[in-house]
Amino acid sequence: MNQRTDKALQARLDLVLERIECPKFLKNDGLGNEVGFWIFDYPPKSELIVRDYLNHLTEKLSKHNHHFAHINIFQALTDMLNARGLLERTFAREKQVGADALRKTLAGPLSQDKVAKFIAEQAFKANDQSNLDFLLLSGLGNAWPLVRGHELLSALQDVMGNTPFILFYPGSYSGRDLHPFGMIESRNYYRAFKLVPEDGKSSLLK
Repeated sequence: MNQRTDKALQARLDLVLERIECPKFLKNDGLGNEVGFWIFDYPPKSELIVRDYLNHLTEKLSKHNHHFAHINIFQALTDMLNARGLLERTFAREKQVGADALRKTLAGPLSQDKVAKFIAEQAFKANDQSNLDFLLLSGLGNAWPLVRGHELLSALQDVMGNTPFILFYPGSYSGRDLHPFGMIESRNYYRAFKLVPEDGKSSLLK
């Protein structure tokens, strides 16, 4: 990743806290009666930068007394499999058949609906639904292809109610389609809002 890309990403990250604390974000205002599902896309090569940023972000949000949850999607999958005694068998199976075949094997235990329900349960565990301000989701890169961004977002619609959330997405989001890792062509339409566009200005949250 070159220095210009690095600076551009950092400039966008610097706006995330401001966007989260905007009343429009917290109250779903000005979204045309749609739930506030937001995406912050970033270059996959910047994964470590985003992880480090999220550590600082969650510290600041806690100090600002926000009621929120930050859930790592990959950790959620391992917790789900571990609870059913399937984790070690899953690791062995992946070595034998590869990630694509493993996804078919785990289509039942890790259906997108079950993953979404588990995430919602964990998010509301420490804060009841009425007190949860928002949810942060990360770790999708490690969880792919067991979890696909557009499928998970669609499933979360049914369980998150009016609680806004942000998916930190390793890839690109055109405003219509999610492109995992910025390299895989897809037509996975999903209606969400871009938290901080590339220009840092054209956002619903001002």
